Amino acid sequence: MNRLAARLMRTLTDPDFTLEGDDRHPDLSQVSDEELGSLLVAALRVGASAPHTMRTVRFAVEDAARERQPRYTPDACRRMFETLVEKCQERGWADLDLGLRALEHCTGPLPDISEPARTLVEFRLEQDTVRQPYALLAVAGLAGEETLRAAVQRLSRDVGPIVADEMAAIAGLAPAEQETLLSEIGQDHRFLPSLPHTWRRSADNPAYVAFARRALEAAADRTDAIRAGEIPYRADKAFTDREIISLGQALRVALLRDEPWLPELFDRLLPGVALAPTTAKTLPSQALLYEVVRAAQDFPTPELVSAIRTVRRTVRHAGVPKQLDKMLKKADAALAERADVALRLPRLEFETESISGSAAGGVLRRTAGDYQAVVTVTETATLTWEKDGRPLRSVPAPVRRDHPALVKELRDLVKRVNAHLATLVRALEGGFTVDAVHPYGWWRTELAEHPLARTLVRRLIWEIEIAPGEWRAVLPETDEHLPAAPDDAPVRLWHPLRSDRGAVRAWRDLLIERHIRQPFKQAFREIYLLTPAEEETRTYSNRFAAHLVHYRRMFALFRARGWKSGLLGPWDDGEAGEAERTLAAGKWRVRFFHSWADWAGNDELASTDQVRFDRRTEGAWREAPLAEVPPLVFSEAMRDVDLFVGVTSIAADPDWTDAGPGRTYWERSGFAELTASAEARREALERILPRLKIAERCSLDGRFLVVAGDLRTYRIHLGSANILMEPDGSYLCIVPARASSNGKVFLPFEDDRLSLILSKAFLLAADTKITDESILMQIKRGA
Repeated sequence: MNRLAARLMRTLTDPDFTLEGDDRHPDLSQVSDEELGSLLVAALRVGASAPHTMRTVRFAVEDAARERQPRYTPDACRRMFETLVEKCQERGWADLDLGLRALEHCTGPLPDISEPARTLVEFRLEQDTVRQPYALLAVAGLAGEETLRAAVQRLSRDVGPIVADEMAAIAGLAPAEQETLLSEIGQDHRFLPSLPHTWRRSADNPAYVAFARRALEAAADRTDAIRAGEIPYRADKAFTDREIISLGQALRVALLRDEPWLPELFDRLLPGVALAPTTAKTLPSQALLYEVVRAAQDFPTPELVSAIRTVRRTVRHAGVPKQLDKMLKKADAALAERADVALRLPRLEFETESISGSAAGGVLRRTAGDYQAVVTVTETATLTWEKDGRPLRSVPAPVRRDHPALVKELRDLVKRVNAHLATLVRALEGGFTVDAVHPYGWWRTELAEHPLARTLVRRLIWEIEIAPGEWRAVLPETDEHLPAAPDDAPVRLWHPLRSDRGAVRAWRDLLIERHIRQPFKQAFREIYLLTPAEEETRTYSNRFAAHLVHYRRMFALFRARGWKSGLLGPWDDGEAGEAERTLAAGKWRVRFFHSWADWAGNDELASTDQVRFDRRTEGAWREAPLAEVPPLVFSEAMRDVDLFVGVTSIAADPDWTDAGPGRTYWERSGFAELTASAEARREALERILPRLKIAERCSLDGRFLVVAGDLRTYRIHLGSANILMEPDGSYLCIVPARASSNGKVFLPFEDDRLSLILSKAFLLAADTKITDESILMQIKRGA
């Protein structure tokens, strides 16, 4: 061991030994993975009554082990199992996963741990409730066949046919297959993010794959029977806790394999667990519904995500839709990075037709007596009715009376299509960080010419590699014919980071000229490059540090953008935290540090801090220098952080009146230099302003939109939308709800702040027509 590791080991094993100097706050990055494994074994023996120094080192070692992947010598593996036995005897429980992970990352020949393994299993089998069943089976396999048979028999007792089937399937495997399978699926995946490689061996095991299908079909059969009244309905009792665990494992394996029978099963199982067969607002199994969504977060498919969205609209329980919305954000983010399945869309009998003389879209027609139903897909799906080719305002009464099933079927279809489209948009945008590439032939037929996807896909800019290293950018909406290219030519979404400024300006001009509104911000997308200050700090960025934000709003945005963060507040360990998101198919992680600051009336404030990046290496996260982060990953991550700060900063709050440090920050930041998102807003305004009826009254001056009213001249900040009035520079407070856009203005992308700026500009350009006395008093005070 090196010097630091040796001193830490002595601290963990000798109560009378204390650290001195810098070692009191050890930097465990200096400790090797193998040394960390030995330290973790020793740390597990440190109890709550141990001296403060020992407990401090224990916590530091455990934190490092969570961030890194410790490795274990054969002797450390043996001592790990002996320690687990001691913890069981002393405290009545020990985490078996620790022992399995030690064996998985052993640096030499596996030691004989059959005796401690047998002791652990026997202790667990004596308990009334058996915890960690998969880990227990894995440890039982290490103890010998007799112990394994006893574990299988105990775990199969009173658990129902689904779990018993799983136990039998596992018991029928060869010992090596058992150990491999159980070490992979034995983790508690409700709380730890799953990665494909940790499940691949399970998904490649034919016996377990066969069980997975049997289990999921048995679950769907049970919910069918509940809906048919063959099984009495009891709220949240359709499945036991053990069955839910087994079904969750089975579903993850089937999702990773992308089994073709899954979509049909979703159509049965999801309504079956989410809707009571009565009018009750309860669910047959809320727990299994949430487990299905957690599986979708691990290994999403577009069919599953869309099915969850469809069920979310029909579930009757008041609290479930809100919880599903939160969980779906993570599923969307994960789907975006699973490029092999993310962009798959069903055709659902739609045909491509010209819609009202505009570009072609998807159309489906159904006849109902003398009437015809028409489902049209442009940006979204809509249902209309016609008679003799003439559109009707609503569903005809004869159709409602004679064809209620068709009306319901088509309304459900519209919901399903819109769910598919929402999933597609999120998947496309999220594909930036993985630099998703598709074969041209597939892209052309399954996206650009697909009756459901085409109106979204054709409004985006794509790049086609027409020759090695030579990419041609196209906007299908403006090109009558797609370019000729081999079916295997690579296609990817265009990103301004990969383009020169001239090309970016040209695309932005074209969108404004043709009034093309993109499904998400692409041509006007902000880009974030490494700054000299970030090169200096090397491993962290202070670009978005030291801002005061409305904390609960920022926390909601974390969820909306697929970030994970614990809730902060004025309680123990609630003062500081970090929001994180994995990117690039799990290869990179970004962390945004922030801390709870204070109350402002009934509102909570937070202070922002550093942004750091980690790379996944050998199964563990390692902090990486900013210069090593792929440019697209860096830009997209910083774009999210800019959004968090820009939207929730108190500098953008026109009602902010508090004094003290908050007021000082508000005055400094409310009119500060523009961020990348505000710069993109400025570029959009350069193109939009000449087309407005108030164009002669507007001009751009640095970070401000200047509006010449009749009473005064106004300077609207392009970042915060705050307003200063000339000639004295006084502040004008306009609450957003009172502003009016004075007519619809075309915007090439959705931006609430840009809409707000324009609505204020329209209001102030006609300031003599303002009737709101609170605004007039401010204007006339210094005029």
